[in-house]
Amino acid sequence: MVAPLSAWPWEHLGIFKYILYGPLAAKAWYSWMYEDNILKDLWCIHILLICTLRGFIHQLWSSYNNMFFLTRNRWIKQQGVDFKQIDDEWDWCLGHSNAEVVPHEVFNKLHLLRYFIYTPTYHSLHHTEMETNFCLFMPLFDALGNTLNTKSFELHKRITSNSGKNGRVPDFVFLAHVVDIMSAMHTPFALRSFASTPFCMRMFLLPFWPLTFMIMLVMWGWSKTFLVSFYNLRGRLHQTWVVPRFGFQYFLPFATKGINKHIEEAILRADRLGVKVISLAALNKNEALNGGGTLFVNKHPELKVRVVHGNTLTAAVILNEFSKDVKEVFLTGATSKLGRATALYLCRKRVRVLMLTSSTERFQKILKEAPVDCQNYLVQVTKYQAAQNCKTWIVGKWITPWEQSWAPSGTHFHQFVVPPILPIRRDCTYGDLAAMRLPPDVEGLGSCEYTMERGVVHACHAGGVVHQLEGWSHHEVGAIDVDRIDLVWEAALKHGLKPVSSVNN
Repeated sequence: MVAPLSAWPWEHLGIFKYILYGPLAAKAWYSWMYEDNILKDLWCIHILLICTLRGFIHQLWSSYNNMFFLTRNRWIKQQGVDFKQIDDEWDWCLGHSNAEVVPHEVFNKLHLLRYFIYTPTYHSLHHTEMETNFCLFMPLFDALGNTLNTKSFELHKRITSNSGKNGRVPDFVFLAHVVDIMSAMHTPFALRSFASTPFCMRMFLLPFWPLTFMIMLVMWGWSKTFLVSFYNLRGRLHQTWVVPRFGFQYFLPFATKGINKHIEEAILRADRLGVKVISLAALNKNEALNGGGTLFVNKHPELKVRVVHGNTLTAAVILNEFSKDVKEVFLTGATSKLGRATALYLCRKRVRVLMLTSSTERFQKILKEAPVDCQNYLVQVTKYQAAQNCKTWIVGKWITPWEQSWAPSGTHFHQFVVPPILPIRRDCTYGDLAAMRLPPDVEGLGSCEYTMERGVVHACHAGGVVHQLEGWSHHEVGAIDVDRIDLVWEAALKHGLKPVSSVNN
């Protein structure tokens, strides 16, 4: 049972507790507008300012703690903070931050100060070794009550002394990039609780748009690839690094050289550290940018780290969405890596593929890769009208509402295009982006990957995970090997990854 007066009366109101500030704000506003004497209710303003300052300090501390690129060598517990802890401690205190900030030199010079400053290391021992370090304000009272853990100051010194050394080397790295201005705020160091839920547009983000835009300009000029999140899987550390570039910048001709330089530096850094697999996300493996990663592998043939685009598993996820009775599909983006692999795989299964492409040369190239007895199942079309009787669309190139209008009622849109197409047809259904749920034994995962649900990652991310778990020694770059699609799919299922598409569910 909870002891009386051990919690504030509004403890269980959740986010609605902020409504309690309403009367104070209304009283201050009334005195200012109608009584022309704001000093009369100055106490209301004082309370509001104190609460605002407290929230600001909390946000600054939360941001610093979750800047893993700064604090990774100051972690107290290496397993990280998962979704459950974030939900339970939305407004956590200093002591649960899992990052040490107080230098041990301060305590060495001012010995008595250690009894007056409460540190995260000090409080962590309260959770790992019960019946010690109870005080949440200063260790002095634990010392007086004989409940002070004797390891407190020794552990604090060891953690802060090691902060300048290289931390634990990850086994796997997912190299992502920023999508747009709004989603840039979907990071743990911006808003930890917001990052722990799938990204969607929220009104409270709008006032921060100008600031985020300015930060984007600074990143464009000076920032380097940085660590944004991590988790542990079966004793192996997995990290997500972010190239400091936004989606639109990948389509600026003058920016591509700089982007490739960032990607190359990240791969070489991973190689120096001893990372086993690095997987390229979305635009980082764009065919026009670097040939799906072949540029780096060819330039550095001595690489020990395996470079992976993850598209083989992405193709497998899409292809396993289809029901067994599908006989015809309409495919846009047919000449992309995923489009080509999808077309070749389906034609081998005797599924007729209407490939939307105006390039006869590229179509003929794909046609030659198909078995001779399957070539009749590949059909080149140049207009959307050709698909007006086909109810299975595979969208690999963004299509407009007008282009969607040619699909017959009851069509299902499978897609591997970012951003997803607009779901405007109420008489049709829309598939999710190719994704997989991580195994249930994942530890320390506390942030969502863009619009994915908790514990779900994009298929290209999952492809890199499978590559690392299997210990495969080859690079996965360039064109997709169609013969490996089923192999990679079975390996993913074997390791406990599961598809999350609405079709599969």
